[in-house]
Amino acid sequence: MTFAVSRRSRRRIAWAAVAVSAVGVALFSAATYLTGDPTLSRIPLNPAIASHYLTIVLHALPASLVLLIGPFQFAAKLRVRWPKLHRVLGRIYVVSMIFAAVAAVVAATFSVDGISSQIAFCLLSVAWLYTLYRGYTFIRQGQIQLHRIWMIRNYALSFAAVVLRGFLGIGAAMKGLFPTLSFADIYTTSAWGSIAVCVIVTEYFVLNRTIAPLVRKRHAAERADIPN
Repeated sequence: MTFAVSRRSRRRIAWAAVAVSAVGVALFSAATYLTGDPTLSRIPLNPAIASHYLTIVLHALPASLVLLIGPFQFAAKLRVRWPKLHRVLGRIYVVSMIFAAVAAVVAATFSVDGISSQIAFCLLSVAWLYTLYRGYTFIRQGQIQLHRIWMIRNYALSFAAVVLRGFLGIGAAMKGLFPTLSFADIYTTSAWGSIAVCVIVTEYFVLNRTIAPLVRKRHAAERADIPN
């Protein structure tokens, strides 16, 4: 027997999966760095830079807040029922992301994982800030659909942190099969891979689930306006 799953149900399942995984990673990361213990850092520290751990903390804590808030900002019922809460959380999201992105650039500069991962995280931070700027600009102009599209892109870049953990787990498992793999190799590949996956999946979603329906509606309206 087969069971058909409606599009709405699939969206709810996808949203739940994103929310649960994002909240889990956010809480785990925040709990780690709230201790203030450098020995618990999940990122290798640069022994030559005393402030490296501090920059990671200043990135990890606001980034965890971004991961926590994000899924609920996309819940339509919450936006409609509590619009003021949506706006307040949006402001917290913006401030947290700015702090997290700037700290990420500094932390990446001190990274001991090599130039490739440094470039990956610096580019991610720039894209983070750019998509945030575009989303903020459009909502100030009252262009809600464009605001939504750019904030989807923005949160997808945030969600790369969740995908990164998944890739690191896969890499750790593969290290058992390929002992020559170093942590730096796994980390760098996971960093670039997580960014690529999130960007590709998000652009597919934006094009097919957001932009395409709007284009079809516009074409239908234009055809309706054409006199017979």
